[in-house]
Amino acid sequence: MAAEMAVSFAIDHLLPLLTEEVTMLRGIHKELAYIKDELESIQAFLKDADRRAATDEESEGVKTWVKQVRDVAFRIEDIIDDYMIHVGQQQQQQQLQQPGCAILICKITNLIKTLKSRHQIASEIQEIKSCVREIKDRSDRYGFQRQQEGSSSRENDKWLPGREAAIYIEEAQVVGFEAPRDKLINWLVEGRAERTVVSVVAMGGQGKTTLAKKVFDNRKVIDHFDCHAWITVSQSYSIEGMLRDMLQKFYKETKKTLPDGISTMDRMSLIDELRNCLQQNRYVIVFDDVWNVRFWDEIQFSLVDNKNGSRILMTTRNMDVAVSCRISSPFVEVHELQPLTLDQSLVLFYKKAFQFDFDGHCPEDLIDISRVIVKKCNGLPLAIVAIGGVLSGRKKNALEWEKFCQNLSAELEKNLHLDHITKILGFSYDDLPYHLKPCFLYFGMYPEDYEVCSRRLIMQWIAEGFVKVERGRILEKVGKQYLRELVHRSLVLVSSRYHNGVKVKYYRVHDVLREMILTKFKDLSFGQFIGEGDESMPVSSRRLSLATNSEILMRGDKMSSQFRSLHIFTRNLDEDILCRIRQDYTLLKVLDAEDFNWYSVPINIGNLVHLKYLSLRSDYSYLMSISKFQNLETLNIWGVNLHLMPKELSKLQRLRHLVGNRISLTQLKDDIGGLISLQTLERVEVDDNEIKIIRELGKLKQLRVCGLAIKGKHVESTLCSSLNEMQHLEKLSLYTIGKDLDLNFISPLPMFQKLLLKGWLHVFPEWVPHLPNLVKLTLKESRLMDDPLKSLQNMPKLSSLTLYDCYKGQSLHFEGGGFQKLEELHLEGLYNLKSILIDKGALPSLKKLSVWNMPNRKLKILLPPGIHRLETIVVVNIENASFEFLREELS
Repeated sequence: MAAEMAVSFAIDHLLPLLTEEVTMLRGIHKELAYIKDELESIQAFLKDADRRAATDEESEGVKTWVKQVRDVAFRIEDIIDDYMIHVGQQQQQQQLQQPGCAILICKITNLIKTLKSRHQIASEIQEIKSCVREIKDRSDRYGFQRQQEGSSSRENDKWLPGREAAIYIEEAQVVGFEAPRDKLINWLVEGRAERTVVSVVAMGGQGKTTLAKKVFDNRKVIDHFDCHAWITVSQSYSIEGMLRDMLQKFYKETKKTLPDGISTMDRMSLIDELRNCLQQNRYVIVFDDVWNVRFWDEIQFSLVDNKNGSRILMTTRNMDVAVSCRISSPFVEVHELQPLTLDQSLVLFYKKAFQFDFDGHCPEDLIDISRVIVKKCNGLPLAIVAIGGVLSGRKKNALEWEKFCQNLSAELEKNLHLDHITKILGFSYDDLPYHLKPCFLYFGMYPEDYEVCSRRLIMQWIAEGFVKVERGRILEKVGKQYLRELVHRSLVLVSSRYHNGVKVKYYRVHDVLREMILTKFKDLSFGQFIGEGDESMPVSSRRLSLATNSEILMRGDKMSSQFRSLHIFTRNLDEDILCRIRQDYTLLKVLDAEDFNWYSVPINIGNLVHLKYLSLRSDYSYLMSISKFQNLETLNIWGVNLHLMPKELSKLQRLRHLVGNRISLTQLKDDIGGLISLQTLERVEVDDNEIKIIRELGKLKQLRVCGLAIKGKHVESTLCSSLNEMQHLEKLSLYTIGKDLDLNFISPLPMFQKLLLKGWLHVFPEWVPHLPNLVKLTLKESRLMDDPLKSLQNMPKLSSLTLYDCYKGQSLHFEGGGFQKLEELHLEGLYNLKSILIDKGALPSLKKLSVWNMPNRKLKILLPPGIHRLETIVVVNIENASFEFLREELS
């Protein structure tokens, strides 16, 4: 009877609402399609606004208007994401519906719950459409247009602020350039007769122009060359203008009459004239501040190679500019200018800060705060000189200097004597292609001096949608290229490398650049970083980063729905905050809590439908609600205990990276093959009771990185069979625990490049030398009794070899002609080793040698007669090695 009454009530009162819902749903579909198209137009508008901002064309009114347009774009993204959540919830409810009358009852109940939300969505869409119409009208009025990639350069920039000071700085004010100055002078005046290009590369403000001018004005350089020319290039230049400028300088210097009609000559005539002028002269030309990677291609044919020792000196912020010269010129030298050391920085700072007081010396009560201020400059001369100059005019009071240091961000933004720092550094940001700008800004989500690994960063870029699809390349490879370009442009620093001194471990940005990023955060509503002692309320932005207490997250209710990225760098979150994340931050795409110890609570994150990146540090063994993360692409979960992955994980068909330090797939033993998009699987623990799991791994056809810890004794054949199915596998790490692992069944996989074997090996695997594309091999704790070098010496592409406590023998022999491509050799913990014999012709490409923890005092390195060193070695790292070995190696 109750069911019949419910059905009757539905028919009489609620079925009309069902009809209304269907009509509204169809309307929302249509309206969403419309505003999606408009969002693309708005994003094109914002690209053009970005270009206009780079050229300082915008008035304050236009800047305010652009911010409002950006807020409309955020609203469109929000409404689309909200709608997708409602659609997902509706589909889940339909799957759970019961047969019979219950279908209608559930339908009605669901309608009552969702109708109000859909009305709100429809109403919001109508408001957005009104805003879009206004955007179109005003964008036409302000003259905005679609932005073309690569056109963000400053159109009217001929001379960057502060360049005069860099060129004409007094010798007494130059600190720390003695060694690079002498090196560059030697490159210019000594060596080969062929024309040589010398490039000085560093970030803005590092002192490239100052260094080049000191070299250019050196008496040895002046006397060595017949013709000299200094040409400032900058971001906007004219080839014809530079050719005329060089001709005028050279004719004036040689006291010859300038040819008639030079002002009206075309490019080809100017090139011919310049080549004739330089044909019989040894010349040096400085091209200062080169930005364009095509610059050398455009100018090189004007500069004849007269085999007379002529030289070109370039300064640039972009390593790619220097590298581009190598394509067409065989003789190229590159010097990467390093930051000043702390001691050098202090000397420079004292010269500026106390130029009017204390005879240029720092008083005792200001030493500590001076060191703090100078450390923030990270060896950047531009910042040291500017900040020291400002403080030279202030009271020499420790309290006032401490306040200045604490408010450095505001000082850089508002102080007229400091704003040129951010302007000069800002040019590098302005010159970035549009797709690289958000990638660079993302470094501001991390705390000051924070070091981030490339995988973490790139996976987050992908989740945010920054990495663009390129035909034939996976997103991860494209992201790596983005990061390399930011490094080459001197915007991102390599902060540390692994102990072999080769592979990059972490990246970061310069502190002063980070301050510029935080300013961009406000202008672009890109994100907000709230650090210790910062009481700022969360503002309208897309990303929030917390490095302070949990109370901040309990404020700003209205803003929480806008956040797409939440980064947590504090350990002071409580249960209320975890609930807040689950309930209110429903549109998150990135949740990075890798630095937060999420140990004591069950990992029930909630219904984060849009979540693509999740990184947690927890010892809780079971990840709850995982099946709701249908868009999840990256799952990082770290802890001490074994993490048991739930069966529901197999439903995440978009999951690309599953990473932890101890992962169990026991509950997925029948379903691992469902993870069809998986590219990275690290680190999974399996034993001989889990043969089925190892067999299932062979179904992961897209796997590129695999890390397995093997406990059992009877898994070899199954494991090799599965690995042979992974035709895209690039990197394999195998760890064995307390047993020998006999792997002699793996075929030469076509993409295989990196291999790590850790654990006992009964014999050296015969298949390893037959891997045609292996570039990196690491052997650890292998207990081999036979010298493994004989098996490896003819590998065609092996460039990096690490031997760590893997060999119990007393001698290593690098035979003549062996290891032709090896560039990096790392030897560690070979405690029984007594001799290393290197034949003539062995290791011809070796650039980096690391020797660690080799305490045997009888160890000798034996070189063939007539050879005293390996010619190509650039870096040698020796730590905890015996004195006899060091003496023998260095003699």
